[in-house]
Amino acid sequence: MHPFSNGNYTNMNNPYTVDYIRSLNLDKNIDIQAWTTNPPYAPFFGSMGVAFAMVFTSIGAAYGTAVSGSGIAATAVMRPELVMKSIIPVVMAGIVAIYGLVVSVLLSGELDTARTYSLAKGYVHLGSGMAVGFSGLAAGYAVGEVGEVGVRHIAQQPRLFIGMILVLIFAEVLGLYGLIIGIYLYTVDVK
Repeated sequence: MHPFSNGNYTNMNNPYTVDYIRSLNLDKNIDIQAWTTNPPYAPFFGSMGVAFAMVFTSIGAAYGTAVSGSGIAATAVMRPELVMKSIIPVVMAGIVAIYGLVVSVLLSGELDTARTYSLAKGYVHLGSGMAVGFSGLAAGYAVGEVGEVGVRHIAQQPRLFIGMILVLIFAEVLGLYGLIIGIYLYTVDVK
């Protein structure tokens, strides 16, 4: 009979489960009860939270910078005096990556060995990284698209500048919402 044939993977009262885990010979002093809350793969989820936070916010920032930069280049041909004024979308796109960096550093500081890092904490840290990562990706995309079109049209109508800045702020705040949720999830105390 297979050790997990009853479908209950965390039933430590099942002698087959206990025997199976002991048969793995992972450690002579293994605490079988600890495997239900602190399995050896728990830090993987926390590490993935760190990766999600940094990778996806960086992709969003890179996209926003690249698309806004092409608009700046087009504007500089017609109105070179507007180049410094048009750099604002690029700066705002770069800020999105800082949100991911902040959450990645916070989560990295909490990573620990599997003996002390619980599965619940790993899931919460994964959610934290995903919250800031995906919202940063969306914010970077929005900043890039608005910035590119905005700087092209400011060259033709300078009064659009304030409107473009307001729309950029509303696009950037999407990443800030993800940062807030990411930090909140980081502070949640799970055992």
